[in-house]
Amino acid sequence: MNIHESAEDYLEAILILRERQGMVRSIDVVHHLEVTKPSVSVAMKRFRENGYIEMDGDGYIILLPPGEEIAQRIYGRHKLLTRFLVSLGVSEEAAAADACKMEHDLSDESFEKIKAHTLQHERQ
Repeated sequence: MNIHESAEDYLEAILILRERQGMVRSIDVVHHLEVTKPSVSVAMKRFRENGYIEMDGDGYIILLPPGEEIAQRIYGRHKLLTRFLVSLGVSEEAAAADACKMEHDLSDESFEKIKAHTLQHERQ
């Protein structure tokens, strides 16, 4: 399965919701991302078919290792980019919104440089 930005957003949302509330259902993703139930249903079906998630008998979503890896990578980028932008003086709200846009498209090289800069700055 070719992972596109929207798929990364769904997997990241599952991870965020899991961290916040422990267990995640499709309806939680609907509310978190402000998307329709059918779009989440289609995405979850594709994720199951491609081994990114499974759903238990009660409808709870479980990230499988490939889905977990993508979600952790995107959410890690999001958190670091938010911190970086806040350190530049951007408001928390704007930084988080901008990080959402940047986390998908930023090259690995640029991200690693921002990461090194941010970590060095935080140590000072």
